[in-house]
Amino acid sequence: MHTPDLTSDDDLADFDRQNFRHGEIEKGFYLSGAGPAVVVLTEMPGISPHVARFARWVREAGFTVYMPSLFGRDGALASADEGVAVFRRACVSAEFRALENGGSAPITVWLRALARLAHLECGGRGVGAIGMCFTGNFALSMMLDGPTLAPVVCQPSLPLEDPAAVGIAEGELALIRERLERENLTVQGYRFSGDKWCSAQRFEAYEQALGKRFVAHVLPDSAANPNPPPFFKHVVASPHSVVTAHLIDEEGQATTAARDQIIAFFGDSLK
Repeated sequence: MHTPDLTSDDDLADFDRQNFRHGEIEKGFYLSGAGPAVVVLTEMPGISPHVARFARWVREAGFTVYMPSLFGRDGALASADEGVAVFRRACVSAEFRALENGGSAPITVWLRALARLAHLECGGRGVGAIGMCFTGNFALSMMLDGPTLAPVVCQPSLPLEDPAAVGIAEGELALIRERLERENLTVQGYRFSGDKWCSAQRFEAYEQALGKRFVAHVLPDSAANPNPPPFFKHVVASPHSVVTAHLIDEEGQATTAARDQIIAFFGDSLK
């Protein structure tokens, strides 16, 4: 098991960086592992050492990880100022539609194509996907294509200006719910109870849209790492990142139990 230094940049040397183009969008992604594919979508402000650590946990559990580079410096332990700059650029990007509550963000079309590639390369029953924070609802949008059948939405934060919305068009949500019911699938959701970026209203919106197919897991604020990296301490400023920056990597912790639940969900769904 690769043990990263979470206090400095991660060189991601144990991943193979590749490029993938679909339509007009070309982006890089990091590939590692063997077994069914899981797409690990980074949170804001990018593929941090904590995000890479989670991807390695998934890899070591017997999966092939596809980790797209969507924003920020890959592997960076960003300062608060750098994180804010990345956040601001992403907010005005047409790829993400961070402030809109219309249809799925355009980047999800590329992500769905990446999932099809991952399924073609790895085989198996299908593909898992986890979105976090800024990319939280992207994992759900990926269900509009067949390969993605094990979606996890961790602290989904979009749309930023409507805390009681999902950020996916009603017609798309209807298609996703119909597929969930037809194939007897579920969406797993995780958040901290006092998260100001992913409030109880947002999970209520998911429950209203997806019914019992949305399985909510709400952790107490006391379970969060009290000393997260600078961006999370000074900018996010509330318990937020369940399996990355606010995870406490100790036996018996609620966040490590959430991590293990997610990995088990991928195993039950894909293997």
